[in-house]
Amino acid sequence: MLVSIESKLERPKWLRAPAPAGKNYQELKSLVGRLRLHTVCESAACPNLGECWNQRTATFMILGNVCTRRCGFCAVQKGAPLAVDYGEPRRVAEAVEALGLRYAVITSVNRDDRKDGGAELFALTIRAIRERSPGCRVEVLVPDFQGSHAAMDIVLDALPGVLNHNIETVPRLYRQVRLGARYERSLDMLRYAVRARPEIPAKSGLMLGLGETREEVLGVMRDLRAHGVGILTLGQYLRPSPRHLPVLRYVPREEFAEYRAIGLEMGFRHVEAGPLVRSSYHAAESADSAG
Repeated sequence: MLVSIESKLERPKWLRAPAPAGKNYQELKSLVGRLRLHTVCESAACPNLGECWNQRTATFMILGNVCTRRCGFCAVQKGAPLAVDYGEPRRVAEAVEALGLRYAVITSVNRDDRKDGGAELFALTIRAIRERSPGCRVEVLVPDFQGSHAAMDIVLDALPGVLNHNIETVPRLYRQVRLGARYERSLDMLRYAVRARPEIPAKSGLMLGLGETREEVLGVMRDLRAHGVGILTLGQYLRPSPRHLPVLRYVPREEFAEYRAIGLEMGFRHVEAGPLVRSSYHAAESADSAG
């Protein structure tokens, strides 16, 4: 039934992104290959890969390229996790230095096989970047660490510039969209991060077009504000393959603009909202406006 619904949807002509091409794109692709790194841009089939890589920015994905969870929206490979590569933080830092980044975004696959969920490698990566590029601000997009506050402390003690954890969707859709995650647990981790390190801006985001209602979206936005989140991203879900959840609706650009206005009225310091917005899209600008 869901597939037949999507088959009737026509993808809007304005929902297009630049194709991956150009000198900067090729240089970054070569750098990532040479240093044996993963990016969420490639692994999650991000539509902004062409734009961002041509601007010499990428979101690095640590802890391998295989996720221990099977979320219905995500293109990252699922299965038995790879061994942790303790040389990865150094290589990420080398890439950040080579690109001359003043703002770097680091994320990871879920590593439910590890007691700390991979928090140690986040901390090592933050410190490695700071050592080689002292002026570079580091945003981390972390998993829920299965609710471990101790794991979150490991990341926070490394003093990232921004702490991001995506709520992804509305509570009603969690069993379909975020298998293995819990809405209240994600909110708790964000609240804990804000209380433990109030000087580090907290960020979260949602995908739209999976069957959520307007009131459900506003409810999540209110929950995020109540838990201290100051930066919000809202983007259109795009199905990465026929094996993934279908798109049930293409959200009009005017609706994204409305959510942005409402979010600012709610007290978010920055709201990035639009069809092609993703967690790390314009991340540096978001962090700058949030202070």
